[in-house]
Amino acid sequence: MENFIVSARKYRPDTFSSVVGQSSITTTLKNAIKVNQIAHAYLFCGPRGIGKTTCARIFAKTVNCMNPDDNLEACNKCESCKSFNESRAYNIHELDAASNNSVDDIRNLIEQVRIPPQVGKYSIYIVDEVHMLSASAFNAFLKTLEEPPSHAIYILATTEKHKIIPTILSRCQIYDFNRIKVEDIVKYLEFISKKEGIEYETDAFNIIAQKADGAMRDALSIYDQLVNLLNKNITHKGVIESLNVLDYDYYFNLTDAFLNSDVSKAMLIFNDILNSGFDGHNFINGLSNHLRDLLVCKDKQTIQLLEAGSAVKQKYSEYTTKCSSEFIFKALEICSACDTGYRISKNQRLHVELALLKLCNIIDEKKNKLKVQEDKHEEKTEDKKAVTEKEDKKTDTEKEEKKEQIKADSAESETADIQEKKQEKIISPPRFKSSISIKEALKDAEKLADKQNSLEKPENDVPEAPEEKNNDIAISSEKLEGLWKEFTESIKDSMPRMYSTLSGQKPSLNKNGNVELELSNNAQFDDFNQKIKSELVSFLREKSGNDSINIEVHVPGDAEDNQKPYTSDEKFKYLSRKNPLLNKLKQEFNLDFE
Repeated sequence: MENFIVSARKYRPDTFSSVVGQSSITTTLKNAIKVNQIAHAYLFCGPRGIGKTTCARIFAKTVNCMNPDDNLEACNKCESCKSFNESRAYNIHELDAASNNSVDDIRNLIEQVRIPPQVGKYSIYIVDEVHMLSASAFNAFLKTLEEPPSHAIYILATTEKHKIIPTILSRCQIYDFNRIKVEDIVKYLEFISKKEGIEYETDAFNIIAQKADGAMRDALSIYDQLVNLLNKNITHKGVIESLNVLDYDYYFNLTDAFLNSDVSKAMLIFNDILNSGFDGHNFINGLSNHLRDLLVCKDKQTIQLLEAGSAVKQKYSEYTTKCSSEFIFKALEICSACDTGYRISKNQRLHVELALLKLCNIIDEKKNKLKVQEDKHEEKTEDKKAVTEKEDKKTDTEKEEKKEQIKADSAESETADIQEKKQEKIISPPRFKSSISIKEALKDAEKLADKQNSLEKPENDVPEAPEEKNNDIAISSEKLEGLWKEFTESIKDSMPRMYSTLSGQKPSLNKNGNVELELSNNAQFDDFNQKIKSELVSFLREKSGNDSINIEVHVPGDAEDNQKPYTSDEKFKYLSRKNPLLNKLKQEFNLDFE
């Protein structure tokens, strides 16, 4: 029976062309060998399981190959390549810095570097996890790293580049390795499965690749585990159940519930997820990732950011037509808040369920806003119509008044003409007879005077009283309360403090028909008179049609004890009346208010 070798070792790349997902780095190293511009120190850094040590070994093998092919790959026929393949090469040295991190270990390395290689041109020293070296070991390593012998090449590998001191970084050529893409991992797993004769589903490999988070070694470890568990038949359903991963269908069904405002369906799906053994925090994180994937699939240019297979991408791109970007933004905001408060919540299940309720309410909330906007638009339209009708009526009334005024003016002018003619007739001197007595002349003079007086004071010349306009329309208590509420709601956002003051008051009408308002203290009294009184009076007059209505404001009680302390001075006076020693304390220590 042959010994089992894990896939991560069995299918470890041995040529530059077989390295997965690091084409830019392998091309650079091959070109360096081609033009014979090989540096004395390299630093390979990046996440775990992406090929740092593998590329270091391939580079060491290729550099010492005596007969590289046209693609600058090792021949695997020369003595150097054979010794490397059989793990007996004496010119390639691997050092684990995690267990050899002292100054003495670096001194031994420096002594060893002096020995030239027995086979090949170079002695290559691969130092793995170099960030584990102590500060003293780093300092001891500086000189030989900067000026090693001509036959020595250092290749340092690390997952934590930020822990390496800058003096080491400045002496190396730095290569940053990338996380391996999901598509590349899936292709490599398919390649291995075909060689091993294992049945598989591509969607299952997508789940493995996402679980590996860009690390090929992790993906191969999960792959070996599932091959044994699923009896060499890797299916999507089997992988989901084995890795305890939530399927896409859960999230798509939840999104349907959110869009349909179906609270019951969302709660039942979440209950099913919990019964399947999933954690609430992992669920909310998965839902956030699902919404993020929906967002990037809204645009064809960003769909490449979705790390999934072609079938899954197609499903996401088709589904994005159902939900708007505004919905996704709001849902992401709710999920982010739920994720932040999950750990400090005492009832974590309820915390997630409340988030689900908010998600189901997004569409209804939007509909309600649109309805309110439509109602406001209709009200504005009706108000405009009413104003237009009022202006039309006013214009008609003014026209009639002008016509009546013209008629009155013409009648007055005619009356004046008639009176002038009569006066001319009366005032014109009478023709006396040739012979008249003095008594008759006196009688005629008296009659003329009486007629003239009667003309100066006509009986019908009585001034007409001007018409009085009555705009003092009585206002009821119910209408006053409605207008009061309408005005306070209009200042809710712009003047929140005054809104709080007025909304807590119930106005009333006094005998004079004015509004009585009772405030708690003098500060509120001054604030009301200065900021809002004139605007409120104008509003009430316009809406009620009563031009004489006014507001009478007063503070209850004349004594200071009946006033609620508001300012710092009022608070001190209130407390000093209860404890007179406070005045003495203030005077002795010369205290003052902040």
